[in-house]
Amino acid sequence: MNGTGRWQGTLILIVALIVLWQILYWIVGDIALRSPWQTLSFTVKLLQKPSFWPHLIETGKAFAAALFFAVALGLAIGMTLGLKRIAGDVFEPMLVALYSIPKVTLYPILLLTFGLGISAKIAFGALHGFIPVSLFTINAVRNVRPIFLKTGRVLRLNRFTMITRIVFPAAMPEIFSGLRIGFSLTMIGTVLGEMFASQKGLGYLLMNAIGLHNVDIIMAITFMLVVFAASMSGLLLAIDRRLHRRV
Repeated sequence: MNGTGRWQGTLILIVALIVLWQILYWIVGDIALRSPWQTLSFTVKLLQKPSFWPHLIETGKAFAAALFFAVALGLAIGMTLGLKRIAGDVFEPMLVALYSIPKVTLYPILLLTFGLGISAKIAFGALHGFIPVSLFTINAVRNVRPIFLKTGRVLRLNRFTMITRIVFPAAMPEIFSGLRIGFSLTMIGTVLGEMFASQKGLGYLLMNAIGLHNVDIIMAITFMLVVFAASMSGLLLAIDRRLHRRV
């Protein structure tokens, strides 16, 4: 599919979702939903309130830090286990098992470790994101063509140069797929972390709105999160496809 056809398909999907949203609003009513126009209008008003921005900035800071740690830790673990086959065979099943555990069950431990501040939210977000980055990196490193590695050994490259000049560029398309998934899961983890035992952030506002049955705030915050996630996911997916086409 060419670029024009892809954009047309995306536009049709967006219009279809808005139409479906409006139909659901007509069916359910104001008790549980707001119309697309009402949600957009209230979101604009919410963004104009000075009291809202500290919460948005708090979530942004927590998410950025969590994403940094998720990517850094995921790449470090993935590269190490991918290059060392025996260690990978031992620890990869452990990562898969940890990935299958509901992360909410681990949040009390993180609260005891990091306290009620931003550190716990960062840790909880990173916990969601680093495992897919690690798993994708492990498989990406293992799938690097042996001829590339043999060339590096012939040139007597040290471990750091081998990774930065040969392994990482060759594995980048598959690694980026893991980064794309890790991005989404890190954002989910950060917002979830703010919904429990937090006093600031979008997750905190969302939890308060649920308790007060404030449908306007629930719809506005959800709308902002969905728009941000969909926009970044679309951008990362486009980069991912371009990287895979170059292989």
